[in-house]
Amino acid sequence: MAGQRIHRKIERTPEKQREIEAIRERFRRERPSLEDLLASGDAAEVVSQGEYLDLQAMLAKLKKHRAQQGLSLTDVAQRSGMDRAAISRLENGVYLNPTVDTLYRYAQAIGAEIGFSISVS
Repeated sequence: MAGQRIHRKIERTPEKQREIEAIRERFRRERPSLEDLLASGDAAEVVSQGEYLDLQAMLAKLKKHRAQQGLSLTDVAQRSGMDRAAISRLENGVYLNPTVDTLYRYAQAIGAEIGFSISVS
């Protein structure tokens, strides 16, 4: 069943569920702009969709390479000095803006290299 996603029901207290619903209703009603969210502190940082998709594509390639090498998350954690759960979150796109150091350590642990290029118009 490799590649099949597992969905788990998130268990929340009734109070937490009401809090989430109130936030959703406020956003539906007010429809705040990005500038409003940043000014209010409701958003701390912004990552463009293009940057996000590029990062996800790179992480998918790295994750595939890790699997091809037969390395587990535990193996990568031991090789990189990173936390196993942090590696899982990195691979699954939970971190929207990982540091370059994190990406290099992960890549090195799985025997891959990350390169940057610059194009000027």
